[in-house]
Amino acid sequence: MERVTLRIPKQQIEEVEQMVETGEYPNRSEAIRSAVREMLAEQDGSERASEKSKGKRKRTWARA
Repeated sequence: MERVTLRIPKQQIEEVEQMVETGEYPNRSEAIRSAVREMLAEQDGSERASEKSKGKRKRTWARA
């Protein structure tokens, strides 16, 4: 695995820490890895759908 340094808004980190505290994830790193896996799976599914419809992809994981 590679180490990645990133900046995340405090509120989002607090939400991730709450998921760790409740046992949903063993640690923050695993919670973030899970989110990345979900994002990539969604993107992969969107690419397949867009190949069929030739429409624009909508990313549900992106926050404005």
